[in-house]
Amino acid sequence: MTFTGIGDGQTGSARAHFVLVPMLAQGHTIPMTDMARLLAEHGAQVSFITTPVNASRLAGFAADVEAAGLAVRLVELHFPSAEFGLPDGCENLDMIQSTDLLSNFMDAIAALQEPLKAYLREQQRSPPSCIISDLIHWWTGDIARELGIPRLTFSGFCGFSSLIRYITYHNNVFQNVKDENELITITGFPTPLELTKAKCPGNFCIPGMEQIRKKFLEEELKSDGEVINSFQELETLYIESFEQTTKKKVWAVGPMCLCHRDNNTMAARGNKASMDEAQCLQWLDSMKPGSMVFVSFGSLACTTPQQLVELGLGLETSRKPFIWVIKAGAKLPEVEEWLADEFEERVKNRGMVIRGWAPQLMILQHQAVGGFVTHCGWNSTIEGICAGVPMITWPHFGEQFLNEKLLVDVLKIGMEVGVKGVTRWGSENQEVMVTRDEVQKAVNTLMDEGAAAEEMRERAKDCAIKARRAFDVGGSSYDNIRLLIQEMEIKTNACGSVVDTDGNKLSFLV
Repeated sequence: MTFTGIGDGQTGSARAHFVLVPMLAQGHTIPMTDMARLLAEHGAQVSFITTPVNASRLAGFAADVEAAGLAVRLVELHFPSAEFGLPDGCENLDMIQSTDLLSNFMDAIAALQEPLKAYLREQQRSPPSCIISDLIHWWTGDIARELGIPRLTFSGFCGFSSLIRYITYHNNVFQNVKDENELITITGFPTPLELTKAKCPGNFCIPGMEQIRKKFLEEELKSDGEVINSFQELETLYIESFEQTTKKKVWAVGPMCLCHRDNNTMAARGNKASMDEAQCLQWLDSMKPGSMVFVSFGSLACTTPQQLVELGLGLETSRKPFIWVIKAGAKLPEVEEWLADEFEERVKNRGMVIRGWAPQLMILQHQAVGGFVTHCGWNSTIEGICAGVPMITWPHFGEQFLNEKLLVDVLKIGMEVGVKGVTRWGSENQEVMVTRDEVQKAVNTLMDEGAAAEEMRERAKDCAIKARRAFDVGGSSYDNIRLLIQEMEIKTNACGSVVDTDGNKLSFLV
C-alpha cells in the first residue's frame, strides 16, 4: 500500500475525513479528483483510493493538490490483475480489450474490499467520516456499515439521467420488452417521456454483469444519499424529483470542474495530454472568437475508421476551423494512413488533429471555441455547459442518449447530428452511423449567424452564468458542499469508531 499527499490528522476538533472510491475508468475518476479538490478546499480531509497504474495517470493531480497544500492523500492499493485472469497492469476500464473480461475486471475491483478496510482501520488519528463511492462499488456499503459511517453514491450522471436510471432500473421498466427500439412511456417521471430500451443505460447484455447490477441496485437502496456533479438551477425539477423518488438527500455540488481556475490545473486534469498545451493555446489564440468547433468523443468511445473518415470529411467540407480529438484504439494505424493521405495537409490552416488525450477543459474555456461536437458523456456535457458553448450531440451508449434529451429538448442548447442507433461499448460494428453530409449540415447550422443559432448561443451563455453563480460563494452548490462537510464533521466530532483486525471496536472520542 502506497501513500502520496498531505498528512492525515490533527489535534482538537476533527475535520471531516472523506474516503473517495472512484470506478477505475477515466470518465468516473476525473470528476472524483475534482470532488477531492473541492472538499479539501473547503477544509475537509480526503483519502482518494486508487491503484498503481491509475495513480501514475493522476501524477499531475497529486502534484497539484500537494503544491496547493490541500489535505488529499492518494492511497494506492495493489490491484489483483493476475489473480482474476487479467493481463498484468490491466487496471482501468479503457485497458479492457474485450467485454468477455469485464466481469473479471469488476471482480478484481471488488477484491479491494479487504485492503481498503485494512487501511481505514489504521486511521486512528483521523477516522473516516464518510465514504463516497461509485454506484457500481456495491461492496463499499459493507465497509461503511462495519465502520458505522455513511456511504454516499456517485454515478457521474446528472439529476435528469439519474432519475430516469433509477425509475427504469428499480421498476424493471424494460424487463419484458422484446423490441429494444420500441418507445416505452416512463411513468413516474415529472415530464412526459418516451424512451427505447436500447437507449437507456445498462440495458445490454454483458456476461457476468447482471449479478453485479443486482448487487449495486440493492446497495443503492441502503445508501445514505447521492452526490451529483450538477447544480440546482440547471435542473431543479429533476433533482427535486430524484430526491422525492429515492427518499434520500441528493447533494448537487457541481459543476465540479470549476474548481480549476487556470490553464495549468486544467491541463493536469486526467491523463497527461498527448500534445504540447502551449502549442494548442497558440493555435487557439490565432483563431477569431467563437469561430471554431471542438470535436471529442470521450475516453471510452472508440469510433470505427469508416466513421472517423466520414466525420473528418464532414468537418473539411464545412469549411469551419476545428480541433478534432481522435481515439481509435487498436484501429489507429488505419486512421493514421488516411490522415497522412493529404487530409491533414488540406486542412492545416484551419484544422488541428490531436491523437489520444487532450486538455479538453482548457480548450472549451478558450474564447475561440463556438461549438462542441460531443458524445454527451456527462463530464463533457457539463464542461460544455460551463464554457457556454452550444453543442452538437452524437451519443454512443449508456446514459448519453438521456443527456442528449436534456440538452436538446429541455435546455435547448444542443442539436442532434442524427444518430439513430446505439454503438455498443466494446463492439466491432463497422456501420457508418452519421454521414459526412450530416456532419457538414450540423456544423454549419450550429455556427450559422441566423436567429435560431444565435438564440441557442444566448441560452448556452446563460447556462454558463448560472453554473458560475451556483459554484461561487453563496451559490447553491457552494452551500451544499459546505453543508455536506459540516454534517460529516458533526458525526465525526460526536464519536468515531472503527474495528481492528481482531474484530474489536476502537472508539475515537474527539
